[in-house]
Amino acid sequence: MADITVPSAANRNLARASFLARQKGGTRSLYEIDIRILFEWCDSMGLDVLALKRPHLELFIEYLMGERGNSPVSVQRRITVIRSFYRLAHSDELVDRDPTVMLKMPRVRKDPESIAWLEPHEVSRLLDVAAATSPAHHALIALMSMLALRVSEACAVRLEDFAEDKAGYPALLVHSKGGYEDVMPAPIPLLRIRDAAAGERTTGPLVTTRAGARQTRNGAYDWTRRLARRAELRSDLHPHSLRHSAITALVDSGADILTVMRFARHRDPRFAEHYYRRRDNFDGHGAHAVARMFSR
Repeated sequence: MADITVPSAANRNLARASFLARQKGGTRSLYEIDIRILFEWCDSMGLDVLALKRPHLELFIEYLMGERGNSPVSVQRRITVIRSFYRLAHSDELVDRDPTVMLKMPRVRKDPESIAWLEPHEVSRLLDVAAATSPAHHALIALMSMLALRVSEACAVRLEDFAEDKAGYPALLVHSKGGYEDVMPAPIPLLRIRDAAAGERTTGPLVTTRAGARQTRNGAYDWTRRLARRAELRSDLHPHSLRHSAITALVDSGADILTVMRFARHRDPRFAEHYYRRRDNFDGHGAHAVARMFSR
């Protein structure tokens, strides 16, 4: 049988292209950066990226935290991407084994109370300030606060994405991260905001800049910070704060975890669990139910 061994450089390029081809939009751009950093580190160390072992990747983690100054949260995110890269390469038989198995990750402790989020009355104030600024500002804040859209999802909304479901209910097709598409109801207040932002247009992006182009992720961050200052809200507010605020408000209303998962479009219950914290409020604590059952 003829030798069909592919040179290592070709395998590297194939593994990289195959992995990135599965990503889309902003996610792909972020993943490209993570993979580029890994490849460049391997080149600087004289290592073959497809021949790494677990100890090599633990040295890479030290490099990320030490020389690059990445926080534990950033390192975890980068290594999660790299883990997916190696899993796919192993599945494609481009590596003999997955070097991320048993990889020690940096510890990250997330304090839910440290996340920038708003109370319902503060979201209402932000919406009022956005409405007074421009219909496009109002539409952006409404999409992220009323529907808990991620910033990239909100910027990607087109007028053509609004339609009716089979029962005639107003709905919005959301282009989610990872290439997923989700359909969400479009509440009447949101439809009014959409109409104001659309004007005479029937197609194209809903949230546009002054020049008429689709708003970008960075532009949305800038708008959110400016609006927060005008509304005299916390200075560390960012677009994800509005998604967090929406999900938290739903949890605090007494919604069960399945309802919250559907609203937030979480596909893993673990992502929804950390929203279930009653701030200084033990009304819904399980201790009450257990005590009632055991009391005489």
